[in-house]
Amino acid sequence: MPKTSARLLSLLSLLQSRRDWPGQLLAERLEVSPRTVRRDVDRLRELGYPIAAVKGPDGGYRLGAGTELPPLLFDDEQAVALAVALQTATVTGAGIAEAAARALSTVRQVLPTRLRHRVDALQVTAVEQPGTRPNPQVDPQVLMALSAAVRAREVLRFDYAAPVSPPGAAADLAPAPPRRVEPHHLITWGGRWYLVAWDLDRDDWRTFRVDRIAPRSPTGPRFTPRELPGGEVAAFVAGRFQGSDGSGGWPCRGEVILGLPADVVSAYAHDGVVEALGPDRCRLVLGAWSWPGLAAAIGRFDADIQVIGPAELKDAFAHLARRYADAAAGDPTGQAVGSQSTRPASRA
Repeated sequence: MPKTSARLLSLLSLLQSRRDWPGQLLAERLEVSPRTVRRDVDRLRELGYPIAAVKGPDGGYRLGAGTELPPLLFDDEQAVALAVALQTATVTGAGIAEAAARALSTVRQVLPTRLRHRVDALQVTAVEQPGTRPNPQVDPQVLMALSAAVRAREVLRFDYAAPVSPPGAAADLAPAPPRRVEPHHLITWGGRWYLVAWDLDRDDWRTFRVDRIAPRSPTGPRFTPRELPGGEVAAFVAGRFQGSDGSGGWPCRGEVILGLPADVVSAYAHDGVVEALGPDRCRLVLGAWSWPGLAAAIGRFDADIQVIGPAELKDAFAHLARRYADAAAGDPTGQAVGSQSTRPASRA
């Protein structure tokens, strides 16, 4: 028979591996009597593990959730996965970097040498892209409140801060009324947290930046979830951030022929479609928020451009040509005619 301490660890590991364990089966797995299993369960309860007795013909035990976090057991792969997740927590924007670092230190101290070497060999460093602003950190308590409302399907009320106005812009001093929404999904996009919800006052889907949300309590009544357009949250959010109407595509899409090899263009075309037409020519189909934006994106390529269509893309190139000519001539009063901007779908 194994020593009591080793047997307790084995019993705890078994209880964590499945929901219910018949007492007789536990006794067989541990090679002890059912009476010994009962005593060991009592010892684990004294250590803070919430183990409930399960009624039934055979009786049994179930490890439940308690009011405090007792020691846990992880296998090798779980321990490595936990350590890696804690290292990458700093780039989630969830405001838990310091807590994650402390947790990683705690986990690392108890790792066996073989696992500690594996974890130490994988060092993750978050690097901000040059010229970009760091993503705002989100209060973990706000994340928990939003997540609870999503899971409980309860109407959420919150104050939503307006974007920071540029210097010299007139500020709207009137306080905005609280938003009332049916929260559906909590997501991350580009290092920021967003809440996807049905706005009850605007009768439409919206995505809200979580760092601007200040939840109000209590939450409202429960609701029956609406069906998200398209059915998949990933496709829906991607379409909204591309400025589409929910179909999942860019609002402006055009086709050109570039005087560059296809492999050169493919490296920078992102979600564009590139087709080789020869050693130094290719066809590019690309999308963007607006026609001038699409023309500017294509103009990044240092090559001759032949516009296949549509006409809006040709007009956008002419629009930019006049603007660039005015800039080259040093004429700040040059007025370009016919802006072809296309507003993206509303996100908040």
